[in-house]
Amino acid sequence: MGVLLEEILLDMKSTAAEIARLEARLARQVVSFTRASSVKRGVAEELAMALCLTKFKAHALIGHAEGLVDRFPQVLGLVEEGRVPMASAVSVNDAAAWLDDDKAPVVDEVTAGRLVGKNPTAARRSATAAVARADPEGFEERVRKQREASGFYLHHGESGVAGLSLENAPVEKATAAYLCVDRQARLLKAADEPRTLDQLRSDVALDMLLGKQFGGEVKAHVYLYLDALTYAGVRNHPAELAGHGPIPASLARHIAAGAKTVFQRIITDPVSGQVVELGRRRYRPRAGLDELVRVRDRECRRPGCTRPAQFGDLDHCDSKGKGWKDGCPTGAATLVGLCRADHKLRDLPGWRHTTGNDGTLTITTPANQACTSEPEALSGPSGPAG
Repeated sequence: MGVLLEEILLDMKSTAAEIARLEARLARQVVSFTRASSVKRGVAEELAMALCLTKFKAHALIGHAEGLVDRFPQVLGLVEEGRVPMASAVSVNDAAAWLDDDKAPVVDEVTAGRLVGKNPTAARRSATAAVARADPEGFEERVRKQREASGFYLHHGESGVAGLSLENAPVEKATAAYLCVDRQARLLKAADEPRTLDQLRSDVALDMLLGKQFGGEVKAHVYLYLDALTYAGVRNHPAELAGHGPIPASLARHIAAGAKTVFQRIITDPVSGQVVELGRRRYRPRAGLDELVRVRDRECRRPGCTRPAQFGDLDHCDSKGKGWKDGCPTGAATLVGLCRADHKLRDLPGWRHTTGNDGTLTITTPANQACTSEPEALSGPSGPAG
C-alpha cells in the first residue's frame, strides 16, 4: 500500500509540474496575442470567448501574463521548469502590482530564490517582504491609503441570519480585538458547553459590541519582529507581525512604543537576524525555553502552514523521530512549534517527524513524501541605513 501511495504521489507531482509548464506557455501565448492584435479594445472579450472565460477572468489572465513576462521573468522561468505552480507566481505578481518597473528586477531575483516549495499564500508573503524592502517609502504610502479605506459593513443573509465585517482595519487594532474575543470565548468553553469555539467567538463579539462587560485580563500576545536599527529609527526596513506578514517601519515603531498593547516586540540583530531582546509587557512571562522556541519558529513548522507559533503547541522531536513518550529530552533543539491540527497529524499512522542539528524539521508522510522546513531569518541581509 505504501509503495502504491508513493507512486501515485509521484505521478501527481509530475502532472502538476506539467500543468505548470503548460500554464507558463499559455501566459506567453496570451502576451503574444494581445501584442499582435491591431485593435486593443475587445482583446479581453475575444480571449474570453476563445478560452471560455468570463470577461473579468480574461482581463485578470492578461494582467498576470504581462506582469510575469515583463516584470518577473525569473519567477515565470520557475513555472516553465515545473518547479513552481502558476498560482504561486500569480501571488508574486499581485503582491508587487503597485511597484515601479525599475524596482521589479530586484524583487524578481530575490523572490525567485525563495519560491520553490512555497504555496500561494507563502509566496505572496515572501514577495510582499521583498517589495517592502525594495521600496519602503512606497510600501508605507500604500499601507496608509489602505488604512484610510477602512469600513464596517452589515451583510444580510437568508432565514434570519446576517454577517458583520471589518475591511482594511488597522492590523494592530483588529488583531487585538480578535485576541480579546478569542480569549473570552476560550474561557467560556467549559466541558459541558455545546457551542463550538467559532460559535462562542461570534456570540462574544456581538455581546461586546452591544455593551456587555467581560471580566479578566487578556493575556494573549502577538510577536512583532523588527531589527535594532529600524527600532532606533536609523533605517526603515519593514518589520514582521506574526501571522500577518510585513508592516511598515513607522507603524512597527508606533506599535512597539504603545503603553497598553497585546504586542511584544522582538528586537533582532540587523546583520544576523538573531534575537537580541525580548521586550516584556506581560505580568507573568512564559518560561524562557517555551518562549525561545516560539520566537524562533514564529509559525507552525509544517511547510505551508502560517498559524502563529504562540497559539499552537510545542512538540518533542529528535533526529531519530522519537517523541516525548519515547524519551526525547526537552531542549531548544528538540522542540518545534506546531499548530494543534498539525500536532495531531503526528500521531496518525505513517507520519514521522525528525529534526536536524541545523534546526530543520523533516516531516515524512504516509506516501513517503519528505518535506523539510527551517525557521527563516528574522531579518534580511543588512543594507545601507535609511
